[in-house]
Amino acid sequence: MASPEANIVRLFHQAAARYPDRDAIVQGKEHVTYAELRGQVLAMAARLRDRGLRPGDRVLVFVPMGIPLYRTVLAIFHIGATAVFLDEWVSWSRMETCCRLADCRGFVGIFKARALAWFSPALRRIPIRLGAALDGRRGPAGTTDGDDAGPARVADGDTALITFTTGSTGVPKAAKRTHGFLRAQFDALIDTLKPRPDEVDLTTLPIVLLLNLGVGATSVIVPYKASRPERTDWSRMVALVVANGVNRITASPFFVSQLAHHVNRQQRRLPALQRVVTGGAPVFPDEASRYADAFPQASVEVVYGSTEAEPISSLDAQALIADGDPQPGLLVGEVYAGADVRIIAIRDGAIACQDDAALHRLVLPDGQIGEIIVAGAHVLTAYVNNDEALRRNKIFVDGRCWHRTGDSGYLSGDRLYLTGRCNTLIERAGLLISTFVHEYRMRNIPGIACGTLLEIGGELVAAVECDRANDRRAITEALHAWGLPIARIQWMERIPRDPRHHSKIDYEALRLRIRP
Repeated sequence: MASPEANIVRLFHQAAARYPDRDAIVQGKEHVTYAELRGQVLAMAARLRDRGLRPGDRVLVFVPMGIPLYRTVLAIFHIGATAVFLDEWVSWSRMETCCRLADCRGFVGIFKARALAWFSPALRRIPIRLGAALDGRRGPAGTTDGDDAGPARVADGDTALITFTTGSTGVPKAAKRTHGFLRAQFDALIDTLKPRPDEVDLTTLPIVLLLNLGVGATSVIVPYKASRPERTDWSRMVALVVANGVNRITASPFFVSQLAHHVNRQQRRLPALQRVVTGGAPVFPDEASRYADAFPQASVEVVYGSTEAEPISSLDAQALIADGDPQPGLLVGEVYAGADVRIIAIRDGAIACQDDAALHRLVLPDGQIGEIIVAGAHVLTAYVNNDEALRRNKIFVDGRCWHRTGDSGYLSGDRLYLTGRCNTLIERAGLLISTFVHEYRMRNIPGIACGTLLEIGGELVAAVECDRANDRRAITEALHAWGLPIARIQWMERIPRDPRHHSKIDYEALRLRIRP
């Protein structure tokens, strides 16, 4: 386990001492160097302490991705408190539930968020509330550890961060990320992403920006909201990449795919770009080919993982292209060296194993589809106030935690293949149908923008997002040519996507839109 002297905020202070004049974060016209950001972090930490926040206190953070967010989070870590995050797209009722679960003592938010507190009983109960702005109180650029009390000493088991990983139903899952876990995840991502201090990274992934701050790289934040992708100006995005000399992009597959589509359509090139790293949703061979066409001089790495275990595996886009049609599963790469991955029989409900021999009896042989489970130092082991989620999502064997990803797949040697969420597999007449694989096949039928298969009222239904009515006859013929017992086709203007990355189908929302 990582040393408490090597937690994230201390790594940031070390990077600031090593690269004081390098830009830490670029956001629009605002550039903040490592020395300047360190001064801001110390000033924010002093402000938090002045307001009465202490080590171990939970602080709800309602600040959009930007410079104020990172100085706030690092300041919270600096004083030994715990940062609590809610996604920007969270519903009002869910926000109330999450606030009650987190039981925060502090609240840092932009003006709009603090104004909402007047209408939210859960937010009003938080006793200490303050804004994210420094109000002119900034530490000097040359501030050193001798000018303040220094980062609070924390143990590996102390909670650093709480994030909510839940979907749209059930009790929210509050992921408890300790300082030791964050450092283990940091090390795992270092091994996989191999970030360099000389890189200028355009990233839309908050955890990756923390990684960059720990190694001394420059992060560029762009005006992109996954919850409102239709508002993105992709010409402006390309201009920002060029203007800032971006040589690495780390973003969701949707972002990378849209950027690549724009670059290809406009016949633009990004000559400084050396690397593209994407993850958070599946990437299929046709998308990988689009990346290769748009960024021919760059290496493209695709990372597979989950919120509670990142990374699990990774592969180069060229290997994905070479693997071809994902039948019967999508190649997601070789298993990360620090992860132990097994495939077990799919079961509903909790799984209890007294020893490794009991777990081994659940393990399936190579090539057989089951649930993907993973263990390792970078695997989340606890939730906050949610024993049911712990029982359902974890298997503890001889003191070791195995995380049940909820994804189905199979192993072929060290290569891992994905076949979609376990609860989307459909069994018909002894045939196991992976809706995930057929989503890829649908996307390659002319006229289909997005599609999937669902079991509705005992029938196999194809949900199809199609722009033009005159394509429907050809699409119907193509779908029935597969030989699957498709009872009917539900034509849709828009299939709902996940609000976090806008890259995956929101199956629960989709079911609500399809009549039985």
